[in-house]
Amino acid sequence: MALKITLPDASVKEYDNPVSPLQVAEDISRRLADAAVAAEVNGNLVDLNSEINDDASLVIHTFSNPVGKEIYWHSTAHLMAQAVKQLFPEVKVTIGPAIEQGFYYDFDRAEPFSDEELVLIENRMKELSSQNLPYSRKELSKQEAMEMFSNLQEDYKLELIEAIPDGDIISTYTQGDFIDLCRGPHLPDTGRIKAVKLLKTSGAYWRGDEHNKMLKRIYGISFPTNKELNEYIQMLEEAKKRDHRKLGKDLDLFSIDDEVGAGLVLWHPNGALMRHLIEQYWKDEHLKNGYKFVCSPHIGRSNLWHTSGHLGYYHENMYSPMDIEGQEYYIKPMNCPFHIAIYKTTLHSYRELPIRLAELGTVYRYERSGVLHGLMRVRGFTQDDAHIICTAEQVNDEVEKLLEFSMSVLKHFGFENFQIYLSTMPSNPVGEVKDWEMATVSLRSSLEKLNIPYEVDEGGGAFYGPKIDIKIKDALNRSWQCTTIQFDFNLPQRFNMEYIGADNHSHKPYMIHRAIFGSLERFFGTLLEYHAGNMPLWLCPIQVMVMPITDVQIDYAKDINQQFTKNGIRAEVDLRSEKIGYKIREAEMRKIPYMCIIGKKEFEDTSVTLRRHTIGDLGSMSLQEALDKMESELQ
Repeated sequence: MALKITLPDASVKEYDNPVSPLQVAEDISRRLADAAVAAEVNGNLVDLNSEINDDASLVIHTFSNPVGKEIYWHSTAHLMAQAVKQLFPEVKVTIGPAIEQGFYYDFDRAEPFSDEELVLIENRMKELSSQNLPYSRKELSKQEAMEMFSNLQEDYKLELIEAIPDGDIISTYTQGDFIDLCRGPHLPDTGRIKAVKLLKTSGAYWRGDEHNKMLKRIYGISFPTNKELNEYIQMLEEAKKRDHRKLGKDLDLFSIDDEVGAGLVLWHPNGALMRHLIEQYWKDEHLKNGYKFVCSPHIGRSNLWHTSGHLGYYHENMYSPMDIEGQEYYIKPMNCPFHIAIYKTTLHSYRELPIRLAELGTVYRYERSGVLHGLMRVRGFTQDDAHIICTAEQVNDEVEKLLEFSMSVLKHFGFENFQIYLSTMPSNPVGEVKDWEMATVSLRSSLEKLNIPYEVDEGGGAFYGPKIDIKIKDALNRSWQCTTIQFDFNLPQRFNMEYIGADNHSHKPYMIHRAIFGSLERFFGTLLEYHAGNMPLWLCPIQVMVMPITDVQIDYAKDINQQFTKNGIRAEVDLRSEKIGYKIREAEMRKIPYMCIIGKKEFEDTSVTLRRHTIGDLGSMSLQEALDKMESELQ
């Protein structure tokens, strides 16, 4: 009886004998077989050389999809560990996963790896790749695995094995003289790893616990072709130029001072003005969309956080309590309990709903120093928090409005490409299943009604409700988390929220958390990197720099500057006795959008010469023409 293999396009291939995924790939095309990384048989990931004995559905994964990339990079991590062990036999290996871009491996070694040693490791990896060493899988019992890694004196592997339940099958992978504990799958051989680059080193605690030993981590990336690797390296160079930490310093926007504290942002005048403009736009748009502003304190009694569940589920991310007159107070990690307290000060009728409460509320969360990163990971940040409290009948309309509002705000800042994810009920939900189903249907139908493409993250919702996440894709194809629209079935129950319905009985409202920016700090950093510091004109702290060429034009330049200011354009005059070329270059470095040059001709003609950052000379024109050009760009 023929063995039937069903492919993703529903076509069927038949075989008289057991067959491997690689053989099927070869039957389809030589090109697919060469590009294949691993396979999925009846939904289970397997090696390409594994045997299929029964009828099955088959997917061949290549580097072109996320699953293929993860397997490719994980196999490269094994290759790196092999190279390290050959060059430095005393080193102990720990874990080496694939990550979003590439891979890393953590090693127990006394001293950090130097740049010269990274070159040695990279070259050894290339040698091992050229040897086409097969990745060979072996299954063994827990006892056999303990004996094997005990003989290898790999203590960290023994610790991992000890945590595996008795009776579970354990697998290892071997290539050449290197063996590693791994569930797989892996590439067929090392020869498929064509282009490798080791990127950087860092320290990392074993299992992420600061009480454990500090290990030495090496990050790397690999590709099937040198062309792809070169493109990636070029992207990294561009990313360095766009790094918000560099731009923040170059443009004098913000700083983080060790004397003040790690993860605490100091906003300089230029950055504070930009932040003010963002906040003002946010406030104006929220008023137009029916929101009511609230303000809440920075600390709250421990009872509040017990009721909300934060002390039970989120305690490790909160700061130590303060003793105030014998009672414990905590600095707030979230705004939600305060908004609920405001809602509960009055018993509401269904006629008052929906109620939309919004706040730019600063919160504080403990982050380990090792994960702090500029504005992206901080310890104090401002959330653009809103809570929509509504009836079941209002949910669909509110979700649709939320999506339209969120997309409108993000597009106003110049964002164009988005990734949207719908996260559904996990295995440990709170609340009624019917509420989860209704909320999920509402999120899904709103996305589809507005023709917004999305992916489903099955089971990826928080325990308290389904959600939509909106990520921004930038010019380098990187994704940045921004908006979250999140149902919450937990807090309304914990705080006993209610409203009086049309039947004159008490009902529990639906509550939707919503943050468009996520946090102002992270959004600001994302905005800087997305635009490479070349911000939209309306957001620039200085929109035009007026530059007299000689002292003779200073009074005229001051008058021009005053006219710009009167017309709502943020302008400054560069009165330094530097050459005009120097002034222009400096303004370009500061990414000031417009430069207004005032020389002898402009003085005599009562005109201006305008330059645009990154574009160049726009020619001579009247002041009114210059104003019209800027105001047109601002609309």
